[in-house]
Amino acid sequence: MWATYRNLPGKAKLLVYLSFFPSLALSLIYTDLSYFLTSVQGLSLFFTGIVLTTMGVTVVAMSVPLGILADRYGRRKFLIAGNLLASLTLSIFALTTNQFLLILAAIIEGTTEAAFATAGTALLTGLAGDASRTAAFSLSSFVQNVAYGLGGFALPVVLVLESFGLSNASAHVALYVAVALIGAAVTPLVLRIPDSIRSEKAKSVREFFPTKSKSVIVKWSIANVMVAFGAGLFVPLMTKWFSLRYGVPDTFSGPIIGISGFLIAAVSLVAPYLAKRFGLVRAAILSEGTSMIFMFFVPLSPNFLLAGVVYTVRSFLMNVANPMNSSLIMGLVTPDERGAAAGISSAVWRLPNSVSTTIGADMMNSGLLALPFYLATALYVASLGFYWVFFGRTRLPEEKMAAA
Repeated sequence: MWATYRNLPGKAKLLVYLSFFPSLALSLIYTDLSYFLTSVQGLSLFFTGIVLTTMGVTVVAMSVPLGILADRYGRRKFLIAGNLLASLTLSIFALTTNQFLLILAAIIEGTTEAAFATAGTALLTGLAGDASRTAAFSLSSFVQNVAYGLGGFALPVVLVLESFGLSNASAHVALYVAVALIGAAVTPLVLRIPDSIRSEKAKSVREFFPTKSKSVIVKWSIANVMVAFGAGLFVPLMTKWFSLRYGVPDTFSGPIIGISGFLIAAVSLVAPYLAKRFGLVRAAILSEGTSMIFMFFVPLSPNFLLAGVVYTVRSFLMNVANPMNSSLIMGLVTPDERGAAAGISSAVWRLPNSVSTTIGADMMNSGLLALPFYLATALYVASLGFYWVFFGRTRLPEEKMAAA
């Protein structure tokens, strides 16, 4: 298994390692923003839901155009812009309570996510090649989830800063701004990454779209849209959910989510082995199916500690399938349409995910703390059924080569 990672091309590894820094900034947003804007900044949970929804809507609006432009004009420059925008977004969230500026920050954040999801995914696929593609996405998942875990564990730094005389709000702001500056500082290193294939100049607007890969993209989208909607009901709101359900602040729930991130990172490295052992599609279905059992029991946990453990198990079982899902669609689309395909798949994920976040926030605000988890479980079951019907017999290029 480890030989798979040793054989990754050096530039692909560098791209993966550099993704740590913007991921750290985004981890603070998705780990703590629902708590920070409400419990620290005093904004309503409803408005916070609108902010999170705006992020997702922007991802949807920008993913396809940015993916097409990345295929046409090169992918590296979009990564550079995304890295800088991630730092800017975190700073705006930290430094203002002006609702107009917060919505603007949400739009910038959505543009950032779109840039990473399209240009980054396509660029990594090209640098890794078919033989190392699943390993590249697994290593990427490892690095990004380590960053996600550190985002959760960074929250107790607030307590340390408070011991030096800062208020709770000032300590949160200092943490956010420090992470933003670190992310911006590494941007020049992206210039060491070579750009990947560019598609030939299109003769018309219609030719920009990934027509050669249309069937794969449509099937993948149908199978994933329900998972996206279900996850949005509770995943971005977990620090607030823990606060509402058990009365714990983000300085306690953040590390639990951080541990979840670290475990997801560790099991992500097993994805190439599982894909080789069971087949990529079967391994993804097995992992996601097992996670649903734990997801169902999260709201039934009688105390914060048990709920944190159950949620952590659910998270790493669910997310070990992420690199396999990314590898699946990138392995099946044509190389010159990968940016556009990544943009479409990102939009298909983020639109239902962002819409359902507002719905989930409203449920929690109404006291229906268990309902988001039960709805998500039902949606996951339906999604896995479609996934098996569409891709159960699919063999990727590297699997065909191994069989031959």
